[in-house]
Amino acid sequence: MKDNSNSRPARSIRIGLLGLLLPLTLSSTAQTPIRWNQTASVAPAPQYRSPAQPQAYRTSLASQRVMPLAQGFDVAAFENMANSLTVGERVPGLAMAIVQNGRVLSARGYGVTDVTEPQLVDSHTVFRLASLSKAFAGTMTGLLVNDGSLRWDSKVTDYVPDFQLSDPLATQRVTVADLLSHRVGLHAHNAFDRDIESNADYYGVSRKLASAPLDCAPGQCYAYQNVAFSLIGDVVFAATGSFYDQAVDRRIFKPLGMNDASIGLTGIESSPRWARPHVRSRNGWVSLMPKPTYYKLPPAAGVNASASDMAQWLIAQTGHRPDVLPAPLLATLHAPLISTPGEMRAGWRRERVYSASYALGWRVFDYAGHQVVFHAGAVQGYRGLVALVPERDLGIAILWNSDSSVPSGLLPTILDRAMGLPAQQWLDTPIGNDLLMAESADTPANDSGSSSTKASASPK
Repeated sequence: MKDNSNSRPARSIRIGLLGLLLPLTLSSTAQTPIRWNQTASVAPAPQYRSPAQPQAYRTSLASQRVMPLAQGFDVAAFENMANSLTVGERVPGLAMAIVQNGRVLSARGYGVTDVTEPQLVDSHTVFRLASLSKAFAGTMTGLLVNDGSLRWDSKVTDYVPDFQLSDPLATQRVTVADLLSHRVGLHAHNAFDRDIESNADYYGVSRKLASAPLDCAPGQCYAYQNVAFSLIGDVVFAATGSFYDQAVDRRIFKPLGMNDASIGLTGIESSPRWARPHVRSRNGWVSLMPKPTYYKLPPAAGVNASASDMAQWLIAQTGHRPDVLPAPLLATLHAPLISTPGEMRAGWRRERVYSASYALGWRVFDYAGHQVVFHAGAVQGYRGLVALVPERDLGIAILWNSDSSVPSGLLPTILDRAMGLPAQQWLDTPIGNDLLMAESADTPANDSGSSSTKASASPK
């Protein structure tokens, strides 16, 4: 996506703010010997800079008052839109949670769990979260940092002695924060995911990192990973003596009242009510059993949760459970560490996202001048989106049990409405058209700062 500074006059201000948020400390110019891809032409070793490290005790990302939701923010309308997505099996089932100011505005299910043996999706129906799990890994690690069991700059080799990259010095430099922000330095995105998809064992695959080409010194460049990211589970085990799933259950699920949540294939299959994954065939949706492959990477893709669970997760991530997740920790988790411009190219992001970064298990977007903390998740037959809007104290989670991309437009529809942005047709449903027409007729293009939220729904 090309920068157009003339059409975005506020960009320089946002870039300046991002610069303040990134705690870059450039202290050394010693060269790091990186083993480049052997098929590439000879390239000089990159200069090493001390990477940005998370700040341990920041109380907020920026001093700003919480603004009310824009006029016309109507939870009942969003629920109707969610329901309309399941009509005619556009998607089999969907769950959505919306929280604001520490209150659950909506936590409901729509459609069915399985087109073959249909049961209604409700607020306690469990979905697979896929990469939405990464925020749980960052949070779990942050709790250990708060305990003093880890530091963000702890070296991975201190806890996982067998960990190796193709360059010995790079191996010694990888930190806990580098794992969680995808800054290990690997050349390829999603390195060795195909092995995992072929049902290979995680520990065998993780050893292949020792032969993977590197692009940069650790901490200096971004490449999204699942296998390398999941090394954080080994770090948690070494630091606590507890298996990763046990630690997350004890420190996050139980204290937050995420009573339907679990980790792993056994977890979802033993749930009283859970949504089966679906793929499209010539005759419509076909339900499957969940693939076990990415469950082998619990930190990257292992969590299962319901709309009820996600509502409690959103309340905690927006700062309303300081007894479990203190504000300084949340500010650290949500602070951007590395630029990810490739996340601005597709769908609604191409229109709305002006800059993109990665934090610790979260993405951070400049969404038309508003900060949004975000992540998406996808594995076979499941999709999910989560967004936090700090300036509005708003959290949104949308989960569905199919490969369809159609529900993705529900998130920017809700975000636009919350911020008072000009209407866009992100979602092609009759209800979505009705809301768009109502906004065009009744709502000012710019948010005036006043609001009367129509939070008519209550959680089931």
